[in-house]
Amino acid sequence: MSASSLSVAEPIVGSFTAEAFAAHLASLPPTLPAWWIARKRAAYEKYAALPLPARTDESWRFSSISTLTLDGFTLPSAAATQVPEAPIGIKEAAKLVFANGRLCSHEPLSAELTARGVIVTTLQNALVQHEALVREHLLAQPPKLGSAKFMALHEAFLVDGAFIHIPRGVTVEQPIGVFSYALGANAAVFPHTLVVAGENSHATIVEYFGSGHDTEVQFAAGANDLYASHGAHLTYIGKQDWSHRALSFQSNSTVVRRDARVQSLNVHLGARQARHESLSQLQAPGAFSEMLALTVAKSGQEFDQRTLQIHQAPNTKSDLLYKNALRGTAKTIFSGLIVVDPDAQKTDAYQSNRNLMLSDEAEANSLPGLEIQANDVRCTHGATSSRIDPEQEFYLQARGIAKAAADELLTFGFFEEVLNRLSADDLHEALRVLIQTKFKK
Repeated sequence: MSASSLSVAEPIVGSFTAEAFAAHLASLPPTLPAWWIARKRAAYEKYAALPLPARTDESWRFSSISTLTLDGFTLPSAAATQVPEAPIGIKEAAKLVFANGRLCSHEPLSAELTARGVIVTTLQNALVQHEALVREHLLAQPPKLGSAKFMALHEAFLVDGAFIHIPRGVTVEQPIGVFSYALGANAAVFPHTLVVAGENSHATIVEYFGSGHDTEVQFAAGANDLYASHGAHLTYIGKQDWSHRALSFQSNSTVVRRDARVQSLNVHLGARQARHESLSQLQAPGAFSEMLALTVAKSGQEFDQRTLQIHQAPNTKSDLLYKNALRGTAKTIFSGLIVVDPDAQKTDAYQSNRNLMLSDEAEANSLPGLEIQANDVRCTHGATSSRIDPEQEFYLQARGIAKAAADELLTFGFFEEVLNRLSADDLHEALRVLIQTKFKK
């Protein structure tokens, strides 16, 4: 074998063979539009042609490449067991529950919201009934942060997902819930949520990712598309709690138009190795994107977070705050980039990654960055890693609080800065309870 052939990584398909893809296509409803099937075929060809990430890839710097695998997974049919549904803590306006990529239950919208044109349905239904909207926004933004192979796999094997449309001027007071579950050992799932918020609309979407059992090996490659039209206000909360033996990839893409505001909060709890990529594009004056994340990382877990804030128009603002609490031998990676295009004068952009180290063996890697092509901007970025303040810990212990309880209180004080960004007190409390439950395990 020549030296030149050794320098090129061989494409790997693992369990997702051409035969498995053909069987997947054969299982889809014949009513799906031809353009979508063509896109899926092209996505599989791209997936099969791309190599796995290599240690020399800058977009995978600090990541554990050797533990990435595509072998040993199955494409399960509809779940035969009962879904262990986890409530979001408050009443939803509507709910969709997916197990192994297929809708297993739902709670419909009220007659009033339906009459006002709000749509909460499956992607398979939307591809037929709302084809133009789906075609315009579904996976419209190509991956830019390193997971092109895994996102091509997602598009190729995507069975179903959630489609949510909030028409112009409509406010949905209660959150809309989307639940995606992986059930069974070695299950591979590809969740997707597409949200299109019309002009001056308001809505909150809460998405939950979970497994039937916390010890099953599983694979998840998910994505979402959030589109906020002029003046829309959209809040998205994602709670990732896959099995602690799962391998997870998630790509979130946000487009923010004139005077629109999108607040996204992603809570990372599960998986043995999870990579989360978040792209936010501010495309018109007055656009604002707030990107938040909380991570509770335990021994043996790795959370890899990659972000990109692109300012494409003048007078736009983005604010990113990612906080990680690391215990045992946990590992986190944060790599974020703010890009300001030449015409994006008066940009106001912030980026901060803060890590709370709860053990001597934990590892936190931070790579914040700026790429500024305009001359009238205000951009700041930074990263910190610190331990619990011993004086604060002593203060609590001196008042009869045990060390473990004191550390928990101080950790939640660390998280409160992010949770306080939420305007809904009930969502704040629901997330606090969820994180506290996982923190004690």
